Amino acid sequence: MIAVAPLIGLTLTLIMTPYIAERMRRAGIVGRDIHKLDQPEVPEMGGIALILALPVAISPFLTDKISLATMVFLLFGIIGVVDDLTNLRQLHKVILSLFVSIPVVIIGVSSHIDIFGFDLNLGILYPIFAVLFVTGSANLVNMLAGFNGLEIGTSAIALLFLALITDGSAQLLALTGLGAALGFLCWNKYPAKVFPGDTGTLSMGALIGLIGIIGKVEVYTAILLIPHFLDFIIKATSVRFGVRRHGKTKVLPDGTLQAPPYPSFLGTIMRKIRVNEPKLVAIVWLIEATLGLLVLVLHQSL
Repeated sequence: MIAVAPLIGLTLTLIMTPYIAERMRRAGIVGRDIHKLDQPEVPEMGGIALILALPVAISPFLTDKISLATMVFLLFGIIGVVDDLTNLRQLHKVILSLFVSIPVVIIGVSSHIDIFGFDLNLGILYPIFAVLFVTGSANLVNMLAGFNGLEIGTSAIALLFLALITDGSAQLLALTGLGAALGFLCWNKYPAKVFPGDTGTLSMGALIGLIGIIGKVEVYTAILLIPHFLDFIIKATSVRFGVRRHGKTKVLPDGTLQAPPYPSFLGTIMRKIRVNEPKLVAIVWLIEATLGLLVLVLHQSL
């Protein structure tokens, strides 16, 4: 039975994504695919398919925890829609994320955190930690973005390994999210036919954080978010997120990428290795998969 929800999620996003992409195109909700020489217009806000598919797919298996997690997932999707339409300031996005994460305080999990065999009891501080954890996860996934298949691909890999180290409601959420992500990725991989927008990245990032909380695998979830956290730290300490005024990644005539004139996680890869867009995304996927294997080994050995 556990395979039913992921299959429904996969089927729904496979079917709905091109439909939603076409509706976005007709509405003029498009963005330039700036990492290609011809910079084609690609429909935005395709993540609507994700925030529709997951609740429908998982609805036959609702428990209290899954219901609450699905609600928070949808609320993050709404923030993403607002952001895609109005271009929210980063501070406003974080404040709204904190607000919609508040229901996590009643999710009903232990206040203990397992840190590689060491038990840390946060007690009354755990609800605050949970809100910050989900907010952080959502915004970290949202920030490491901008290339075909990058955000949804890394999220799918993270969800796969979270499914392997959890059970019950957390595992079902991870597998359903994985199915929905894979269906969407068929349309979002290079060359992308649709972008997830913040609608997709914020909601999928929140889902990863929620699974970490419900499955009591917070530390392992944090390991899976290391690339995203590194990107955050590099940008925060170097340009304080003001990347747009510093320039952007350039595409050379042969299709290879020239790193942007500011420090970033992806820029570091571009400076070390000559890459085009598919190769850059594949490298990040490989890094994420390596971290997933590390998580799997650590979880099984402790």
